[in-house]
Amino acid sequence: MMSQTPHVPGRDQIRRAPKVLLHDHLDGGLRPGTIVELALACGYDKLPETDPGKLGIWFREAADSGSLERYLETFAHTCAVMQTREALVRVAAECAEDLAADGVVYAEVRYAPEQHLEAGLTLEEVVEAVNEGFREGERRARRDGHRIRVGALLTAMRHAARSLEIAELANRYRDQGVVGFDIAGAEAGFPPTRHLDAFEYLKRENNHFTIHAGEAFGLPSIWQALQWCGADRLGHGVRIIDDIEVAEDGSVTLGRLASYVRDKRIPLELCPTSNLQTGAAASYAEHPIGLLRRLHFRATVNTDNRLMSGTSMSREFEKLAETFGYTLDDIQWFTVNAMKSAFIPFDERLAMINDVIKPGYAELKSEWLFEQTATTSGSSASEG
Repeated sequence: MMSQTPHVPGRDQIRRAPKVLLHDHLDGGLRPGTIVELALACGYDKLPETDPGKLGIWFREAADSGSLERYLETFAHTCAVMQTREALVRVAAECAEDLAADGVVYAEVRYAPEQHLEAGLTLEEVVEAVNEGFREGERRARRDGHRIRVGALLTAMRHAARSLEIAELANRYRDQGVVGFDIAGAEAGFPPTRHLDAFEYLKRENNHFTIHAGEAFGLPSIWQALQWCGADRLGHGVRIIDDIEVAEDGSVTLGRLASYVRDKRIPLELCPTSNLQTGAAASYAEHPIGLLRRLHFRATVNTDNRLMSGTSMSREFEKLAETFGYTLDDIQWFTVNAMKSAFIPFDERLAMINDVIKPGYAELKSEWLFEQTATTSGSSASEG
């Protein structure tokens, strides 16, 4: 696609640009200050730091350490303080607020209800608390001059045995704020086919689901997620690059699986910063998103875990713009891809694209054009 606004946008423009987020974990996006306060309220005394600033740094350093044990420990702390109705409402509301303040207009945020039962909540009470929090966060965002719509994805843990139960839960709440289903957790040793009964159930119910696949494990995980389980989207899916061959002359050959993913327009929920932390990519410059964008895969940009990665949607796009020279047209392309791939009805997706996203980018581009005109006119006047 030929860019009509060939400049690389600045931080403020990226922040104000309408953005769509499909892959974000609720327990990976808490405010450090909230963690400290909730820990105090529930008597949790295992936090490595009690100063919010230092705690935020600890989370990022633990995620950057290269140690899987330290990375998983970060979620033990966040989940530990998310065991009451009040805590879940607060965390969900703040999530929606934070995303809206960053320019996100639509988000699908995922969490595993089975990880929030230690204080006696039922699965249903967990879902209702999170939904209440998202609605409160949307109201606060509107009060502050932002607009956002948040849908929930219910996640089942792939090493556990509750996937069918969680799938049924997602189906019961599908008209009450839950837009789909997901499985997450370690890929190696826990293939998605272990949960076929859940996926078959969801297909019979005409419900949507995404599967974490192709992050750490590779092509077999992607193949199973698509061809055995029937996933609508791929959570990460970054290892599809293993089925793409780039010759020395720059020519590209797609394998059968990569061709299928591109031909079928299967959305890839790419999370660049997170992928660097987990070793799925060595640097932003080497991240497959550059090639996948060039080859017109249905690539989307996501945060994964905002706290652990010290990131936001704006920061992800800033890094990509710095690395690949992406313009507002490119960022709009990723955003429209994501909105097309959302798990809400077609007419609602279309309205978001035509009435929110495209006008938002048009306004930012017009700002740039007028700035260029003013600069040019000023130069001409001074020369005269």
